[in-house]
Amino acid sequence: MGQERVALQREREAASGSLHLARDAAEAASRAKSGFLAMVSHELRTPLNAIIGFSEMMLREEIGPIANEKYRAYVGDIHESGMHLLRIINDILDLSKAEAGKLELDEDVFDLRDTIRSVRQLTGTRIDDCGLFYSVNLPAGLPLLRGDERKIKQVLLNLVTNAVKFTPSGGRIEIAGRFDPAIGVIVTVSDSGIGIAPEDVARVLEPFEQVGSPFNRPHQGTGLGLPLVKAIMERHGGTIEITSEVGLGTKVSVTFPPRRAVLEPSVVARSRSAA
Repeated sequence: MGQERVALQREREAASGSLHLARDAAEAASRAKSGFLAMVSHELRTPLNAIIGFSEMMLREEIGPIANEKYRAYVGDIHESGMHLLRIINDILDLSKAEAGKLELDEDVFDLRDTIRSVRQLTGTRIDDCGLFYSVNLPAGLPLLRGDERKIKQVLLNLVTNAVKFTPSGGRIEIAGRFDPAIGVIVTVSDSGIGIAPEDVARVLEPFEQVGSPFNRPHQGTGLGLPLVKAIMERHGGTIEITSEVGLGTKVSVTFPPRRAVLEPSVVARSRSAA
């Protein structure tokens, strides 16, 4: 009986050792992947910045006019594609930093309504081209927010572009915000698109995962949008929640904790004077 217990204990120790080795190998592989993605992304940005910069010069005709209108259209396409690729690269870099625990916030106090208006301007052309209706529902008393405005703008851009991607022509997209002193500042992006099956909701928050759709538009994306939203929200101490029903649409809510709501205008004045 004693020998059986010893043998069983040895088996358990061996199994535990194998689990530790597997975990260490997985963590090392994850670090290597993040490091590789970060390195490649940095290397890609240098030639890409040149492509974007020179195409902007050509569109402004700084050296001379573009005689052929087709060439002008081609340059516009080059610039738009370059900007799209740069956004993907920035997403990869930010997600790599988040996985390494090095995603830093440049915090300030700002008006979330201004950020949402900016997102509307950036996505307006695509929303109109796709034949979608867009609305914003924000209360007048929505407090200011303390956080990284650029990254929060990135969050909202990813949510809106995702909604556009999975909503057929004639559908509707809405951004709504509210403040609950006990919960925080909640921003919700809703669409009337194809929805997500319950078994896929958790999967779309994993990097490089996508859910297939007959309505996917050109530029399918990389599957980085929602994982990056999750990483940025967690860095702000917030959360992301997805509710969806196949055929009826999706609602994605991001919640910033109450401590990030700024209710006193004097705080903004002190923040700006310090800057």
